Amino acid sequence: MFLGEYQHSLDTKGRITIPARFRELLGDRFVATKGLDNCIFLYPINEWKAIEEKLHALPLTRADVRSFVRFFFSGASELEVDKQGRTVLSANLRNYAEIDKDVTVIGVGARIEIWSADKWENYNESAAASYEEIAEKMVDLGI
Repeated sequence: MFLGEYQHSLDTKGRITIPARFRELLGDRFVATKGLDNCIFLYPINEWKAIEEKLHALPLTRADVRSFVRFFFSGASELEVDKQGRTVLSANLRNYAEIDKDVTVIGVGARIEIWSADKWENYNESAAASYEEIAEKMVDLGI
């Protein structure tokens, strides 16, 4: 399980260091894609395959399903970690997440999210303001 928050910076080649604790769980090869809320999602290959199976089981006759599947898969690429624990984030993904230099890498259970440091700070501040309300809604969902 991916847990925690880490601050990093992209180098001039668009590479980011994956936190050591995350590298162990992520493996040598993994998938990066456009995430929700304008961040980048990273998935271990086995988790990606499980999501892929679930998405392929959805009815393609629904326009919203087709739209989401296109968005999710078209932004995806398989990545590797180099000997220094770095990986290259494509310009497409960096542009989508509005990442220039400083990033926040967070563990979210089965995936990793990479955020622009500014966007994460803004998101975190607004979510913190309604944290208790969100928690109450999750209880209503049985979580």
